[in-house]
Amino acid sequence: MAYVDHAFSISDEDVMMGTSYTVNNRPPIKEIALAVSLLVFGTLAIILGIFMAFNRVGGDRAHGLFFAILGGILFLPGFYYTRIAYYAYKGYKGFSFSNIPAV
Repeated sequence: MAYVDHAFSISDEDVMMGTSYTVNNRPPIKEIALAVSLLVFGTLAIILGIFMAFNRVGGDRAHGLFFAILGGILFLPGFYYTRIAYYAYKGYKGFSFSNIPAV
């Protein structure tokens, strides 16, 4: 007969079995609003930065390139978390609102 360690076995007498867990998968409004605002402002900054670099606003192209790079830094996390929120809202497998970190 094989040895069975009962210290880690699950039985019907466990206290944890009597409790029910509810999954709170409500959308985090503040975090989604932040993600969407990062996406919008990042997109605007990229477009304005390219426009500024093309038309040499500020005297040279460096101001526009800096603005476009700053827009890219804003755009990336905004796009990432907006995409997670959208897929969680649509119910795609593997995505939930719990994947979005708290602010």
